[in-house]
Amino acid sequence: MPIISLFFGIIIRINFRDHNPPHFHAEYQGMQATFRIDTGKLLGGEFPAKMTRIVEEWAAEHRAALQENWAKATKHEPTVRIPGADN
Repeated sequence: MPIISLFFGIIIRINFRDHNPPHFHAEYQGMQATFRIDTGKLLGGEFPAKMTRIVEEWAAEHRAALQENWAKATKHEPTVRIPGADN
């Protein structure tokens, strides 16, 4: 899974062979979670509350870029980096 963003120690990835609904994966200090792209909300996994809020706010700001990356990934095209919440 390519890294599409990195901020505050959080790694954001989109899988090339993933399932609906469109989502992205987040990793932080050994914990992993998935977030919906359309709402930015946590789908599942284990993530600290503060980091969840940061990721949800970041996703809301970058929803169009996340949707674009999802579309690219489903076509097995290269994804693009998205600025992190710390930029």
